[in-house]
Amino acid sequence: MVTATHEASHQLFRKHPEALTPVFEALGLPPPVKTDFHELSADVTEIRPMERRADTVLMFEPDMGEHFVLAVEAQTKKDPEKARNWAYYIAYLRAKYDLPVLLVAVCRDPSTAAWAMGPFECAVGPWTTQVTRPFVLGPQTVPEVTDEAAVAQQPALAALSAIVHSQSKRASAILEAVARGLVSFEPNVTKYWFEVVEVGLESTPARDNWRKLMQNVVTHFPGHGTLFEEKYLEGKSEGKAEGKAEDILRVLAVRGVPISDDVRKQVTACTDLDILTTWFDRSLTVSRAEDLFSAAEEDDPAAS
Repeated sequence: MVTATHEASHQLFRKHPEALTPVFEALGLPPPVKTDFHELSADVTEIRPMERRADTVLMFEPDMGEHFVLAVEAQTKKDPEKARNWAYYIAYLRAKYDLPVLLVAVCRDPSTAAWAMGPFECAVGPWTTQVTRPFVLGPQTVPEVTDEAAVAQQPALAALSAIVHSQSKRASAILEAVARGLVSFEPNVTKYWFEVVEVGLESTPARDNWRKLMQNVVTHFPGHGTLFEEKYLEGKSEGKAEGKAEDILRVLAVRGVPISDDVRKQVTACTDLDILTTWFDRSLTVSRAEDLFSAAEEDDPAAS
């Protein structure tokens, strides 16, 4: 079953393979660079009607060094059937791409992480024909990111740290450091990473703490009108203005009111929420789009 944790894992590693840094360090390889990866189909289904699908499959193709395939799987609990599927994934991808395959399992729960390390053997009597040994990204292998500066430098790894350490004793400290580090980015980037972590935390108690941090952590000195706080809040206000402008144009379009390029430009260029709210109210009744900008008598109490 696809869970929120699986979705977060897929999004994280597909778009930000630099989060695999602990894996590459353990293998003695240089830190991963995004341009060395490209996504492959996660479908490992054969013609027979049995669907199998890995969470994320990436091809690692550096200019120099060994090329290989990475299959990334989020695992929330021990599952013997999944262990058998992992062996199939590796064999299938090895045959399809004729390259070595590295299976990476992402686990929040320490006991699940210990189980996922394997080895999982296929044996008859004393003879072993196949061994599956995933590399596990979990509490034992992912560093605890508690430095805000490190978050700003490696947001993908920080997001992964917040997710896999969500059940540790230091979870609160990690979440707070990650949250404060993420707000150093532009508001839309901060929002993206906050959502990645929130989805990855799924139904854990840490998710509630994270949602509170999302609401409260904007700056180290909230309410003091610092340059950063003004910039951050300005970005949030611009986002609301853009949404309000879209609503105005959508209402006019649904009502069949023609919208000229000049009207569209004036609406989308406005960043004053009060003005946009007035225009929105007018968009519900005007017969011409240009009338949005007219001080109609009903908007002027002195005219009555």
